[in-house]
Amino acid sequence: MRKRGSHPLPLTQGNITVISALVPLTLLSGCQRAPTFSILGSFFPAWLFCIIAGILLAWGAHWFFTRIEIDKHIQPAILVYPCVAAFFAFTLWLVIFS
Repeated sequence: MRKRGSHPLPLTQGNITVISALVPLTLLSGCQRAPTFSILGSFFPAWLFCIIAGILLAWGAHWFFTRIEIDKHIQPAILVYPCVAAFFAFTLWLVIFS
């Protein structure tokens, strides 16, 4: 049983120095080079291609839903299809670049 008022990690000068050095390192761990594609000498971010592919796949889903005649039941379409495009874009990003 822990004594009342005691801390699990005593705040000594050394512990404060270590903690203050580790906090910026954890924040910088997400700063990596973003994946890019070189097209004709220009670098385009990979997320741009995922969004374009997501929009094209959502368009294909709309075409498929129209062919099987269930598009009338998808309401409100102005919200559903952008969400479908975002789903495809995020899924492509996770599958390809994760």
